[in-house]
Order: sequence, then structure tokens, then C-alpha cells
Amino acid sequence: MRIGLVAGPWIPIPPVGYGGIERVVDSLARGFIAAGHDVLLAAASDSTCPAPLVPGMRPSEPAERGFTLSELSHVIRAYEGLGGVDIIHDHTLAGPLVAVRRPSVPVVTTIHGPLIPASADLYRAMAADTAIIGISRDQTSHVPDVPVTRVIHHGMDVAAVPIGSGKGGYVCFVGRMCPDKGVLEAIHIARRAGIPLRIAAKMRESDEIEYFRSVIEPLLGSNEAFLGELGDADKYRLMGEAMAFLNPIQWSEPFGLVMIESLSTGTPVVGTPIGSAPEIVDHGKTGYLGPTEQLHSFVPLAASLDRSHCRDRALKLFSTERMVRNHLDVYAKLVEMSQLPGVPDASYVGQNRVQGAVNLASEPGPIPSQRS
Repeated sequence: MRIGLVAGPWIPIPPVGYGGIERVVDSLARGFIAAGHDVLLAAASDSTCPAPLVPGMRPSEPAERGFTLSELSHVIRAYEGLGGVDIIHDHTLAGPLVAVRRPSVPVVTTIHGPLIPASADLYRAMAADTAIIGISRDQTSHVPDVPVTRVIHHGMDVAAVPIGSGKGGYVCFVGRMCPDKGVLEAIHIARRAGIPLRIAAKMRESDEIEYFRSVIEPLLGSNEAFLGELGDADKYRLMGEAMAFLNPIQWSEPFGLVMIESLSTGTPVVGTPIGSAPEIVDHGKTGYLGPTEQLHSFVPLAASLDRSHCRDRALKLFSTERMVRNHLDVYAKLVEMSQLPGVPDASYVGQNRVQGAVNLASEPGPIPSQRS
């Protein structure tokens, strides 16, 4: 197939540092190419992904992150440059609603954020002519009337991640510097467990800096080491030598990519059973999930788990190859449906989805882990 991928305007593909959506788009592009498909990527012009880029795109605009005008002008240019593709997978929020489409080309979008009332309104509107992919069953369960074609868990290049020994004598936290990610809770968990904590966190936005200065920095003591934001090599080294990875998230996160990064290094996860966590962590086998106030007691138990099992679960369920295969299944079905005799245009895919909504959504994925 000839696959068009649309990424947002604010971060290059792949990201230099933090950027979960951008990492997923990069993995998909590389995976599709490895599988023998042609890829055309509409992304910031300073992207270094090996896929051919749509010409005329602007460089990444991190200062414009979240601004509507930046995204709107970006997706208009993107769709204008995606001629000759069989299918478009748009990873922006605005693109499927505003861009001018070619009638015969199906469009797919992924819900990367939480399904709250405001975003649910947008996805209901998109569903008229766009196939929708969710990233966890928990995410899509919050607004069940949004028609989701299939839930596909994220994946990553697990084989490229070095396996750690877990003998560093510490636990670690990696994430964004904000209350939702649970860095404050991680500090208390590590202290109660009597184990040093190493913190690696993205801290670029004003609210992240303010949270660090007002809440976290005054609390840091001899048990904590703040490392700032790390590149991939240092991040995987930090995770791989940790006894356990602390993920005490305080919100219903649609998908925690950082958890599969930890499992890829062989390090078990200790966290709260919120959002997608029970779909990623196999309680008692690749980590432990429970209420925040109990997590300190799980740390020594997690340290004794079989690290090879953590790695194997990541390879089996969360690899790029599995993610790519799932997406190609969806694309092939949508392209086939759009080419049926008598179908006037690709809006048929969104309005009817005769077999797509039933067959694709019912295909089994990873079995959610039990909550503690």
C-alpha cells in the first residue's frame, strides 16, 4: 500500500526527547517501510524519520504547541501534499475535520488523548467519514458511543532496547513534571520502601517548571536524585538498572508508553491500576498494581520478579511488529471497502463500516491484567 501519515506540527519525527505520539508515528513509518509499503510522511520539515517527507511543511514549532492556527495550517498543507496515497492515517486532532480530502482515499485517525466530553464531540463528528482507532480499552470505555473501529495498543522497537541487570540499588521515575504523572507519590513510595529514587522528567512548559519549583524541589532530599530530561540511551540505562519502575499515575492515562519501555529493559512496574495500566502490567508477573498507599510494600516483591518474563511480555504484546501488523489489517480492510463496486467515495467507510466496526473491533488483543 501507499500510506500517508500525518503528524502534528510541534515536534519533529522522531522526537529528540519527550514526545509519545511522535515516537509512535516514527515507529509506524519505519515498520511500514520494513514491511514493504510506501510511506509519505506529513510532518515538521526538520524531522529525521527515513520516510519521504511531504514538501513545503514548516519546521517544528514547539512554542506554538496547542495553538489551533498552527495545527490548522499544518494539516491543510499536509493533505495537499498527500497525493497518490491509498490511505491516510492522521494523528492530529483537527485534520480529519477540516482538511480537504480526495474522495476515494479512506482516512483513519487515532485517539491519542483521553475521551472527555469535548473531544468525544469531535470524534463523533469525525466518525461520519473517518475510521477511528483507540489505544486502550479503558480509553474507549469512557465514551462507548464513540464508534471505534479497533483498539490497538502502542508498540515500540523492543529488540533495540538493552536489557538491564536491575542491580542498581534504586527505583526510578520517568515522566513529565506534573501532578498527574505521580512524581510526588513516587518520592513518598521510595522513602517508605527505604530505597533511593532517581527521577528523570520533562520540564519545559511553564506549568511544569512551576510545579517543580513550588512542590517537588523543596521536598527533594538525600533519598532522591533529580536527573532532568534524559535521551533514550540514558533513559534505558536508568530503567534497566532500577529494581523497579514507579508509575503511580493519578489520572486515567489512555496509554502509558513509558511502562512498555521499562518492561523492555526487563524492569517490573509498580503503579496504580488506573487507565491502561492493567492492560500493560501483568499483576504479580511483570509488576504490581494497587492503591498509592500500598505501593511501597510492592517494591521488594517487584524486585524479585523474573526480568526475562518482563522482556518477553514486551516482545510478544508491545513490539513495533505487532503494532504495524494490527494497523495494516485495518488499512487493508478500509481500502478494500472503499473500492467496492458502486461505492461513490470513501465516506462509505465512515458512515457504514459494514464489516469494519464489527469484525475489527472484536479481534482479541492482550488480556488485561488483574487489578490488585
